[in-house]
Amino acid sequence: CLLHPKIQVRNPGFTKKEYESVFKEFLGITHTIWLGNGIVGDDTHGHIDDLCRFVAADTVVTVIEDDPKDKNHAPLQDNLSRLQNAVLEDGSPLKILTLPMPKKLMFGGVQLPASYANFLILNKTVLVPTFNDEQDRNALNILAGCFPDRKVIGINAIDFIWGFGTLHCLSQQIPK
Repeated sequence: CLLHPKIQVRNPGFTKKEYESVFKEFLGITHTIWLGNGIVGDDTHGHIDDLCRFVAADTVVTVIEDDPKDKNHAPLQDNLSRLQNAVLEDGSPLKILTLPMPKKLMFGGVQLPASYANFLILNKTVLVPTFNDEQDRNALNILAGCFPDRKVIGINAIDFIWGFGTLHCLSQQIPK
């Protein structure tokens, strides 16, 4: 979860403990891992699906930015550190895989929140946003390794990201 001061205005005065209590009561969640800031361009300041996703019960993929001059570098390194120090509900360590970030995409002078973590898991397929970027293939290969029983398909998401989200943001899952 993300708890950014700009999100907090939605629920004034709520503490982490109060959120965790609500998560437990309404969702059955008994353990929460808190991350720091989201990526540049995230208009909600809380799109966890642009940052970090569970790909197995004990494994997450999280985005990192290798360029130390990029505005996403420091916050994503902070999130990686938080994940490295996190444990699962049973106390066992969390397995972490990293996904690259695509090069910065701009529209009207605003950086867009392009991220490979905004993939959509379907019954037999995983749809992954791609951005005509040199990292597209790398991200697809990493995610293919996470989902060996599903076909991983890249979907050009350039036209979607102008709306500040891609495949996962555009969808609503129906649980079995």
